[in-house]
Amino acid sequence: MKYRQLGDSDLTVSELALGSWLTYGGGVERQQAEACVHKAFDVGINFIDTANVYGRGAAESFLGEVLRGRGRSSYVLATKVFFPMSPSDKGLSAAQIHKQIDASLQRLGTDYVDLYQCHRYDPNTPLEETMTALTEVVQQGKARYIGFSEWSPAQIQAALGLPNVEKFVSSQPQYSMLWRQPEAEVFPLCADHGIGQIVWSPLAQGVLTGKYKPGAPPPSDSRAANDKMNGFMSELRSDRVLSAVQNLQPIAQGLNLSMAQLALAWILRDRRVTSAIIGASRPEQVADNAAASGVDLSSEVLQEIDRVLAPALPQAARA
Repeated sequence: MKYRQLGDSDLTVSELALGSWLTYGGGVERQQAEACVHKAFDVGINFIDTANVYGRGAAESFLGEVLRGRGRSSYVLATKVFFPMSPSDKGLSAAQIHKQIDASLQRLGTDYVDLYQCHRYDPNTPLEETMTALTEVVQQGKARYIGFSEWSPAQIQAALGLPNVEKFVSSQPQYSMLWRQPEAEVFPLCADHGIGQIVWSPLAQGVLTGKYKPGAPPPSDSRAANDKMNGFMSELRSDRVLSAVQNLQPIAQGLNLSMAQLALAWILRDRRVTSAIIGASRPEQVADNAAASGVDLSSEVLQEIDRVLAPALPQAARA
């Protein structure tokens, strides 16, 4: 496993991070979930990403239990705040940020998180209020650094322009071979300001593993077949996309890589990406994904990937 520095922070994180959206504390059996966390550490992953809203606290509680007894300085822990935890508990107001960080720390069984992220932008709270509250969280020692997920360039720029507040060190956008939009504006803006990318859905929710075939039902043990975890997958599973993805198979085979390894190596080709978050339901998936760290893809391979995926990409991503 190779490691990269996260933006202008002093955090050194593994090129792959273990995520917990839809899986731990809900979609995956407890024994399997624990095995995935243990395997992550075995293969050198030191970065764990979660959020208060995952399972409405269940993912954080699970991680708090499974990480208990492991040296706190041996891993980097990130969580998020924004989405509703109850009808009245949501958003990025100062009151919510202070309430939710305390609740997250209690569930996680720790005094601090390394990274506290705004899960989305809150248009209903003044940005100054949000940034001041996040700064207070850092000053209180409850978080070492702050980040955001899926903010627009204008929103990022506005936060960067505020005086006397903590600066963001991380951005968490969706990014994969099939979803390249952050490359246009978010990546360069963040790179100019010492903000690293921690990308989510690098395997396009499993589609880039090649296990979903055009015209065929999803495998019974897959995310797409699980009603608890397939709510965001309909567009990704169109025959147009799945047919294009199948054409990646010969490329992966020629490099002696799994499809997942090829997709993750493609993500990590860009040094602006600090880490890619993987979601695993079996420890074997963790080990397979981890082997993508350190894989270099030639310019010829990258060009061939672009060629075979062209029919599946939005027009803007083909330019």
